[in-house]
Amino acid sequence: MTMNRRRFIGASAAIAGLGAYSGFSSAATDPATKSLKILFLGGTGFLGPHTVRYALERGHEVTLFNRGKTNKNLFPELETIVGNRDPNIDQGLSGLGNRKWDAVIDTSGYVPRIVAASSQLLADNVGQYLFVSTICQYDDWMAGPELRTEEQPRATLADPATEDVGTHYCALKGYCELAAEDAMPERVTQIRPGLIVGPRDNTDRFTYWVARADRGGEMLAPGKPTDQTQFIDVRDLGMFMVRCIEEESTFSYNLVRQPMPMGEFLESCQRVADKGTTLNWVPADFLAKHQLRPWQELPMWADSESTLSGSLTWSAEKALAAGLRIRPVDDTVRDTLHWFGQLPDDRRANLRAGFSAAKEQEVLAAWNASVSG
Repeated sequence: MTMNRRRFIGASAAIAGLGAYSGFSSAATDPATKSLKILFLGGTGFLGPHTVRYALERGHEVTLFNRGKTNKNLFPELETIVGNRDPNIDQGLSGLGNRKWDAVIDTSGYVPRIVAASSQLLADNVGQYLFVSTICQYDDWMAGPELRTEEQPRATLADPATEDVGTHYCALKGYCELAAEDAMPERVTQIRPGLIVGPRDNTDRFTYWVARADRGGEMLAPGKPTDQTQFIDVRDLGMFMVRCIEEESTFSYNLVRQPMPMGEFLESCQRVADKGTTLNWVPADFLAKHQLRPWQELPMWADSESTLSGSLTWSAEKALAAGLRIRPVDDTVRDTLHWFGQLPDDRRANLRAGFSAAKEQEVLAAWNASVSG
């Protein structure tokens, strides 16, 4: 059955009632030409809520399946089936039996055995399976610097049955893709995002730079202004995923904005924060001597001459041709800064990525002394 007007209004009101702290935008969205029944495996973390919200705005009927532990009050008007992705834990996937949906969106699959269980169970009851994978599932995914496409081979493991996600997260995502394809051939959409950023992102990898520009003063900028960075706004990603379901698009897509200079990104942070922040570009070799490492203390950055540069130079031409819309970077920075500003003081004081103000002052002082002496 399609979502009736009462359920739609109720769900939308519940989302709107979360207020500014929720990190959701409130831009109007046209309804889809056909209302679909969509099952979300997950749906209450970071990517999930934005995607659920957009699906509701498009007029679709949404069912959530999760453990009922994360943000469980986020969508009180929606049906939530409580269970476990692992069929061997508690009630497992039993709540999904004998139910039909037009499509499933899997935002929470990390182990091939578990993705195989859900995709096999749902194979006769859903038309399309959209799996959220990762750009790092490709073999040698950091090699660059040329733009690379969806034609790159997947990474492989000596033991594909391993469930050590901490060590093999990237390669296991590729095997998860294969598990879904084996269960539902020609009915799977593989979504391979790069770094997902925007409001509600608790990793702080993007937020570090936004928040740092908002502090003002002299700001350490890594490497060269021409070094490339790359990411995807969570809302652009969620919109594309829902459109893939609406259009029954069963392809593999890299989901990133095209590479942009780190200088351009940090200038956006300066402009939006409007705190008079100045950038001091410190070379990669100097940063290394002071234990400031790419993707560690320096998220979203790699020296363009290093072996890590390819992690930020992937092609999204296929997705762009299929309708991916990329909002201006200033919008992502502004909305992230607004969301971050609504967080409790102790949360904002303890960023989960980047490096401390004291460390920044130490390195900048050493760099300034080296160039002036």
